[in-house]
Amino acid sequence: MVERFLSQTQFASQEDFIKNFRINIPENFNFGYDIVDAWAAEEPDKKALLWTNDKGDSRQFTYSEMKEYTDRTASYFQSLGIGRGDKVMLILKRRYEFWFSIIALHKIGAVAIPATHLLTKKDIVYRCEAATIKMIVAAGESVILKHISDALPECPSLVNLVSVGPEYAEGFEDFHKGIENAAPFVRPENVNTNDDIMLMYFTSGTTGEPKMVAHDFTYPLGHIATAAFWHNLHRDSLHITIADTGWAKAAWGKLYGQMIAGANIFVYDHEKFTPADILQKIHDYHITSLCAPPTIYRFLIREDLSKFDLSSLEYCTTAGEALNYSVYETFLKITGIRLMEGFGQTETTLTLGTFPWMEPKPGSMGVPNPQYDIDLLTPDGRPAEDGEQGQIVIRTRNGKPVGLFKEYYRDPEMTREAWHDDVYYTGDVAWRDEDGYYWFVGRADDVIKSSGYRIGPFEVESALMTHPAVVECAITGVPDEIRGQVVKATIILAPEYRAKAGPDLVKELQDHVKRVTAPYKYPRVIEFVDELPKTISGKIRRAEIRKNDK
Repeated sequence: MVERFLSQTQFASQEDFIKNFRINIPENFNFGYDIVDAWAAEEPDKKALLWTNDKGDSRQFTYSEMKEYTDRTASYFQSLGIGRGDKVMLILKRRYEFWFSIIALHKIGAVAIPATHLLTKKDIVYRCEAATIKMIVAAGESVILKHISDALPECPSLVNLVSVGPEYAEGFEDFHKGIENAAPFVRPENVNTNDDIMLMYFTSGTTGEPKMVAHDFTYPLGHIATAAFWHNLHRDSLHITIADTGWAKAAWGKLYGQMIAGANIFVYDHEKFTPADILQKIHDYHITSLCAPPTIYRFLIREDLSKFDLSSLEYCTTAGEALNYSVYETFLKITGIRLMEGFGQTETTLTLGTFPWMEPKPGSMGVPNPQYDIDLLTPDGRPAEDGEQGQIVIRTRNGKPVGLFKEYYRDPEMTREAWHDDVYYTGDVAWRDEDGYYWFVGRADDVIKSSGYRIGPFEVESALMTHPAVVECAITGVPDEIRGQVVKATIILAPEYRAKAGPDLVKELQDHVKRVTAPYKYPRVIEFVDELPKTISGKIRRAEIRKNDK
């Protein structure tokens, strides 16, 4: 399927990739018809989605089944009054009904809004008001259904509530009865244009209310590079990305690019993350490809890996934070597999990556994906030199790249603030080495300016995390009369170190950072805490820490 959209599908080097990677965009592209239904027509028995859960259940869906179920779901949604442009929020965790629902919404031209099951009543009310959500499809669990029911009186736009079971609250339709009794699906006329909004995500909002990131119908094509050339998937791959469907990482790793590449998507529906369970799934199902944040790999290598046969693994990728060299080395020694890093945002697809023809540099995000014109800009607006920090930007003078978001929905001012004069400002700061590899520093607002130095929180946090006393930490700047700002570390200690919290441990941690990274970056202030302020997606709210330090 990849060859339908690329003039060249094999690349020998980064130079070849940059020169010859081009995505051909069909008119009125629709992922439901042009990918899912196309596979069903050409190879109906081809494996599409292998769903398992922590209760021992499993279901393998072929493309002919995916077409049947998504058609039924689309017909059912139409019977509930959902059509082109209507907003539907999906709170479905890792249930296989998520795939039925989101593809069905694409087929009728509606707007899918995936959301986390961690939303409270307040969060749901905010989202319904902000996006005029017409329907919610949810996993049938009492806590989720209660939050939705409690929000309903304050959500006048909500017309329909649907539960996929096993529980059903008052006012909720039964998803499975609905699709079972659905009329034969007829494709609507004029389903969508390429510019229509197909998908929206509420970002986690580390400094304020969540933003609504809107993507158009060409967005799935932007993930060809993500799946085919970062995940390095092929038609016989069995791929797992460890992510809940409420986050954009699921679109990156559990749907669009993977299906275009022809991989079989592996889903593990579980309540609690247990490293041994993931390893057991790799062992039992012969998973070939894994993508997870570095934290997950840290947990995996702590297990007794001799208990599991991981020989089926062919390729592994990671993103979300910088990869610690020791994790890279340990995983390589155990599995023989190099962890390949990448970077992107909810607003983009993969923008920087370590591709198969490259030698990885642990801790680096890699090099630019050629579908994006990427640069680094210093605070005074000039392109950064190698070794110099700058904000990652995407230049759009030649048009919007495939995969870049359309807008912040209903917020033209915020859109203009981030994207003006043919430049999209990511808000992330990095530096580039002499080989063209990019290294993450931190969010632009989080960079600390101390005695003329610009210090990124990410690198100091990464250094601290290599000490066994540190479970989690956040680096911020605190005002200082002499230096302007000094580095502060807010740290959660491992249980066995909590009794040792005091001046001696503070000095030990400071000396450790001086050894691991440049000495001037060490935290002059250290505070031990029981928890860190976080967003609903688990991102640390450094702005809140800074506010409390004033």
